[in-house]
Amino acid sequence: MARKKQKGNGSGTVYPRKNKQGKVSGYRGSYFDPEGIRRYVSAKTKTEAEKALRQAMADADRGLIFEAENLTVSEYFDRWLIDSVRDTVRSTTFERYEQNSRLHIKPALGRLKLRKLTSAHVRGLYREKLDSGLSPRSVQYIHVTLHKALKQAEADGLLRRNIAGTVKPPQGRKEEIQPLDARQVKDLFEAAKGDRPGGLSVAGERPHLRLRGWGAPR
Repeated sequence: MARKKQKGNGSGTVYPRKNKQGKVSGYRGSYFDPEGIRRYVSAKTKTEAEKALRQAMADADRGLIFEAENLTVSEYFDRWLIDSVRDTVRSTTFERYEQNSRLHIKPALGRLKLRKLTSAHVRGLYREKLDSGLSPRSVQYIHVTLHKALKQAEADGLLRRNIAGTVKPPQGRKEEIQPLDARQVKDLFEAAKGDRPGGLSVAGERPHLRLRGWGAPR
């Protein structure tokens, strides 16, 4: 029995995909590109599949052909930067996203299929960058770029979830304040009362601190 079409031939076709038990496991959309080649998109729900189908057909009309099942991370980031970022943020923000994509994300993850990307891949990327000497702050910027891009992919029905949201970026370490020990406190009071007869310096003047081991001026 032929599958029942959910959309007309002119707007593509969306139909359910069933597992061996006959239960619906997702939805698939198909359409013909300008060259007459049948293309496919997939999604978990019918609504998501219809949205992905509309996007794919719009891209095909502009000469951009992407098959969701075979779309790589590198291909997706190129598409995301042009379609979703370039005209929606400040030029400096776009440059940061583009640089993080070109220098860090695509070299490490670009060959992977977008749908095969896992949290383990993302954690490995962050670890690799930290080990190479990149600062935690710089890796945080990479995380922001990756998270924003995959959030859009999720909204477009290309991913079931944004896996970057399951990975915590590295946190910068704050320098701890070292309090004075008992000997240093004693030295401080000794220095403060030693310059003038009777005790501390008069108001408006600063005492000359000569603390043992503190490198006081000679």
